[in-house]
Amino acid sequence: MVEPKSPKMTAPLPYLKMNGLGNDFVVLDARAQKIALSQQQIIAISDRANGIGCDQLIVMEPDTVDGVDVFMRIYNAEGGEVDACGNATRCIAALVAEELGSNSATIRTNAGILAANVAGDIVTVDMGVPRFAWDQIPLAEPFSDTTGIELQIGPIDKPLLHTPSVVNVGNPHAIFWVDDLDIHDLAKFGPMLENHPIFPERANVTLAQVLADDRIRVKVWERGAGLTLACGTAACATAVAAARKGLTGRKATIELPGGPLDIEWRAADDHILMTGPWTLDGKGFIPPTLLGEDAA
Repeated sequence: MVEPKSPKMTAPLPYLKMNGLGNDFVVLDARAQKIALSQQQIIAISDRANGIGCDQLIVMEPDTVDGVDVFMRIYNAEGGEVDACGNATRCIAALVAEELGSNSATIRTNAGILAANVAGDIVTVDMGVPRFAWDQIPLAEPFSDTTGIELQIGPIDKPLLHTPSVVNVGNPHAIFWVDDLDIHDLAKFGPMLENHPIFPERANVTLAQVLADDRIRVKVWERGAGLTLACGTAACATAVAAARKGLTGRKATIELPGGPLDIEWRAADDHILMTGPWTLDGKGFIPPTLLGEDAA
């Protein structure tokens, strides 16, 4: 079987480099001209040693849904497509709002339509309603109570991590509650937990330490990206799971390694509101060599 060749770009491909609390993105604009990238090209662009380097590659595409400003396609650094990215949503909302001369933007992802309000370098995104049923997360087998499922790492009588809360906030999330975040090596356990058979679509894995009834400190292993400075959907998932367990109220600040996100799980309609910053780091053109082309 002959391997298909990677699609070639006919013109220089511009990009923006952006981040939300250190969770960084290469952003491509495919609204005027279609951009078709292979998995190998996405991996090459995302590579921090030899490419541009990013946690996720984002492609802005036109959208025909009434009232939607842009479709946001999301690829993890390993080249696989995912459905949601909270930090990238804030970045794209800021770009689109500026283009429109507005303080708001509406973005569609594979996970649904997200409305955002922009106030300078701070963006609030309505991330929608979390899903808790075992087959919505999804899990490989039924659990009646997803505030804590049977899953542990370490000896049976003294597990290192156990009984995670699970929730879907556009992506599957597992949150392990710990007393001391710093004694656990998430880099060691993250790959195993991400790919555990209980998660048929893999999972984002969070270690969470509750500091107060409105503050939680976390570390995140992101599905397809690894350890990350920030993960917006993980912050949302952690805040919601903590409120469900009675560990916090419906408003909490989630302290990520890259900085804090303010999360509100709104009582009126169960929508999650995520508030945090965005940053434009720079711009340039993708080197042809990263697209599998000879440099001209």
